[in-house]
Order: sequence, then structure tokens, then C-alpha cells
Amino acid sequence: MAKRSAGLLIYRRSDDGIRVLLVHPGGPFWAKKDDGAWSIPKGLVDGDEDELAAARRETEEELGIKVEGPFARLGDYRQPGGKIVIAWSVETDIDVAAIKSNTFTMEWPPRSGSMKEFPEVDRAGWFTLAEAGVKILQGQRPMLSDLAEQLDIE
Repeated sequence: MAKRSAGLLIYRRSDDGIRVLLVHPGGPFWAKKDDGAWSIPKGLVDGDEDELAAARRETEEELGIKVEGPFARLGDYRQPGGKIVIAWSVETDIDVAAIKSNTFTMEWPPRSGSMKEFPEVDRAGWFTLAEAGVKILQGQRPMLSDLAEQLDIE
């Protein structure tokens, strides 16, 4: 069975239309990547865990902020590597300057024997749907058009 991740496509309304919140992965592998590297806040679903509960937990871990609903299921999205991402939309406003991500530890530089800690998410940003289409990982792009359809935006 394919691994499952769950996440939230957070959006807000602004004078220039809908903006979505995307996060940039932390750590040395992603440091110099921008376009096509951003994601919705998401993470693995544990065993029999409720998928929406997993999406909310992972979002809180990556942003340091608890997001309240109402949540609307967007769909299931197969990623190029085979993982399935289950996504919900939710309208709320978050101060991206205030996010505080959890961290992970890895050997860095490789084969150095030195362990370093990195934030799981090093920054977040608000993007128009067009901007997000450039920034977001290829496998998550269909979420943007599904959100536009869900909100009845042309």
C-alpha cells in the first residue's frame, strides 16, 4: 500500500484574490531550491490515524500554530514517487513571520560524523494561485485548481 500523507491547503481572501499558504522545506538539500520546491503543510498519516487529524497535527508541527476549521476535503493526490497526499482546504489568516517549525536531526555534511539540527520548514509565504503554481511541488499543483473550483473562482 502506498504511503499516505495528509495536509491543509490554507487560504485567505485578499484585495488581489485568493492567496494560499505554502511552506519551504528546511535543511541543506532544499536551501537553494525555490520554484517547484514549496508544499502545503503536510506529513505522514500514522497507522489507523484519522487523516484530517493527521493533517491538523502535521500543520501544527510545521507552523507552530493550531489551525481551526471548517475544513473541506479537496481530494487525494498521487505524487510522482507514489505517495498519496490527502488534502483539505481551510480559510484562515496566519502571520507567516510567526511560524515556529519542529526540527529534525541529520548527519551534515554527509559522512562527517557530525549531527546537525534543521527546521522541518524554514519559511512560509502567501502566494496568489498563479504564483503558487510556480512555487509548489509538481505533484501538488492539481490542488490549486481543485481549490479554485471548490471556491468557484475562474
